[in-house]
Amino acid sequence: MTSPTTVPAPRSASETRSSAELIRAESPVVAHNYHPLPVVVARAEGAWVEDVEGRRYLDMLAGYSALNFGHRHPALVEAARRQLDEVTLTSRAFHHDRLAGFAERLAELTGLDTVLPMNTGAEAVESAVKVARKWAYEVKGVAPDRATVVVADGNFHGRTTTIVSFSTDETARAGFGPFTPGFRVVPYNDFAALEAAVDETTAAVLIEPIQGEAGVVIPDDGYLTGVRELTRRAGCLFIADEIQSGLGRTGRTLAVEHEGVVPDVLLLGKALGGGIVPVSAVVARREVLAVLRPGEHGSTFGGNPLAAAVGSAVLDLLATGEFQRRAAELGEVLDRGLAAVTGAGVTGYRARGLWAGVDIDPAIGTGREISERLLAEGVLVKDTHGSTIRLAPPLTITEEELRTALAALEKVLSA
Repeated sequence: MTSPTTVPAPRSASETRSSAELIRAESPVVAHNYHPLPVVVARAEGAWVEDVEGRRYLDMLAGYSALNFGHRHPALVEAARRQLDEVTLTSRAFHHDRLAGFAERLAELTGLDTVLPMNTGAEAVESAVKVARKWAYEVKGVAPDRATVVVADGNFHGRTTTIVSFSTDETARAGFGPFTPGFRVVPYNDFAALEAAVDETTAAVLIEPIQGEAGVVIPDDGYLTGVRELTRRAGCLFIADEIQSGLGRTGRTLAVEHEGVVPDVLLLGKALGGGIVPVSAVVARREVLAVLRPGEHGSTFGGNPLAAAVGSAVLDLLATGEFQRRAAELGEVLDRGLAAVTGAGVTGYRARGLWAGVDIDPAIGTGREISERLLAEGVLVKDTHGSTIRLAPPLTITEEELRTALAALEKVLSA
C-alpha cells in the first residue's frame, strides 16, 4: 500500500470509477472466459491487496502460486526497475547479458543441466511435449509419428489445443476438437495403471507431483519414486510439471524433493516471474534438450532481458532457503487450522507446505459460495471443482495473517 510519505499519482477519469462500475464496464468488452469474484484490485503489497474503494483483503490465492514472494517484493521490483533502465527485449536473434546468469542459477537450483526459457506455463508444457517426441525419434528410436506421452487424469497443464487434448476436464475440452493424438490417460496415483500404459512407443510420462487445479491432490508416498524408476527402466522421460508446486510452495524448492527424485525434464513457471513478468522454463538433462536445433523451436519473448533479470532475482531469494523454511513451518500452522475445522463444515483437506485443497460440506455451500463469504470477511480464495477451495498464500505471509485467514474460514463455516 502507499506509505504515509508517498503522494499517490493522480488518477485518470477511468480510474475513478467504482468497483461496481468497472465490473459492469468489463462485460461488453472483455471475453467471458473467467468468472472472477466481485473485487476490483487497485493496489497490492505483500500478502494484501486493496480495491478501488480502499477495502483491504488478505490474498490467500497468490495468483495460483505466481505470487509466492508476495505482491511487489522489494528485491524483485528493484531488479525490474534496474533492468527497465537498461534493455527489456532483444529477441533471441541476439545474445544479451542477462540470459547466461539466469540459466546458470536455474540449472544449479534444480540439479539439471540446460534451460529452455519460455513465457507461460502452457508454453513450457507444449515445449516439453515437442522435445519429448523429438527425443523419442532421434534417441530412443521410436518409429516416426508413433511416439506417445502418458499423462494422468485430473491433470491441469494449461489450455492450449494440444494440452486440452489430454485433459479430463470437459469444461476445458468441450467444443474444442478435433484433438491432438498421441496421449494415454491413466488414473493419477495408480502406479499399476501407469506401468501398464508404458511401452516401447512411450516418449515420456508427464505428471504434476501434486495436482493443483484438481484440488491439491497429493499422491501416496512412493508414487513419484515409482514413476522415476519406471521411466528409467522403460527408457522414457519423466517430465515433472512443477509450475504450481515448485519454487518453495510445498516447503521444498521442488515438490519432487519430498521423495528425493530428479526428473529428466522439469517445468517451471508462475513464481519464476515473481508476479511481475511471465517467465517459464523447461529445465532438463543436457542430452534431452540437445535434440533442438536452430529454427525448430523458439519464442520472441522467451528469456528476454527483463524476464531474466527478474527470474534471477527470484532464484537469489530461493537460494537462501528462507522461503522454503517459511512454507514448511507455516504449513504446520495451516494444517492444524484446517484439522480444527474438519468435521465442522470441512469434510476433508489435503495440505503440503503453504498449499491446501479444502473440501467444504455441500450442505454449507459450494466452493464459490464459501469464496464469496470469505471475500466479505476480507479474505481472497478461489474455488475449484464444486465444493473445494484452494489456499495458497504468499510465502511471505506472517503467522498472524495466516491465523486471521483461518479464523475467517472458521467464521463463515459456522455462520
